[in-house]
Amino acid sequence: MNIVQQLPPGVTVEEIEIPVPWGHVAGRWWGPRDKQPIIAIHGWQDNAGTWDNLIPLLPVTTAVLCIDLPGHGLSSHYPTGMSYYIFWDGLSLLRRIVKHFKWRNISLMGHSLGGALSFMYAASFPDEVDSIICIDIASPAVREPATMVKSTGWGVDKLLEYENLTDDKIPCYEYDEMINVVLDAYKGSISRDDCKVLMKRGMAPVPAHIKKPGYLFRRDPRLKVSGMAMMSIETALEYAAKIKCKVLNIRALPGQRWERLDYYLNVIEKMKEKADVRYIEVEGTHHVHLNSPRNIVDYIDDFLEDY
Repeated sequence: MNIVQQLPPGVTVEEIEIPVPWGHVAGRWWGPRDKQPIIAIHGWQDNAGTWDNLIPLLPVTTAVLCIDLPGHGLSSHYPTGMSYYIFWDGLSLLRRIVKHFKWRNISLMGHSLGGALSFMYAASFPDEVDSIICIDIASPAVREPATMVKSTGWGVDKLLEYENLTDDKIPCYEYDEMINVVLDAYKGSISRDDCKVLMKRGMAPVPAHIKKPGYLFRRDPRLKVSGMAMMSIETALEYAAKIKCKVLNIRALPGQRWERLDYYLNVIEKMKEKADVRYIEVEGTHHVHLNSPRNIVDYIDDFLEDY
């Protein structure tokens, strides 16, 4: 089912593809094509459609490139035999994109995983980033070492299981059933209508050779195995200490349920030692940018105007 987005007057968006060694990265380029855009990065297992409700609320002169990370949305999956180490892979991907377009002094905006990648890029290339906007996350997911060690064996076996899924094991759904599955998975973080927004890029008709009716998820099932790519709070704080660009961090309330909220706040405080950090709390779910974009758009607009 193809749902056409109705855009406000003057708002433009164009689908693009960026070549990478394993295929392409898909993106939605909002606004002018003759100016360097903000690079917008979605959350884990989401896609570039996560920004569809927010970007049209910004001034029409704002250029934003919203990408589908590898294995998400319309982007190519990694070849068989490769694993997704989502934070580290994403960092390399951002570097590829910046070099592909020969951009300098970039700005990044990310939600959840995308916010973590913005944080990592700003820490890794501190002299090449003007500003980052992080929505409901401060750094890559922090896990206790015992938790990471405990889950390693499970993660390896699960990865091989997903890698060898046969056609008869691939979940397929009718359209409304698919939306119900997605709605249940997000546990109230997004509305049913917003599930439909995400699924414009997140689902596809079942290929003829599978011989089942309905739709399947576009995303690579190997993405579910992400627990082998976490970091300790000590590592997160070391990265935070390297950031010196302008930072807007928006935390939603109730937002994400953090195991250790103090870790989140400690990262914010560490960034403040060298960076100009605006930390703002707003009412909303973890997907506040998609579910309640008007709760944050003025903060983002003001931040972009200043920098």
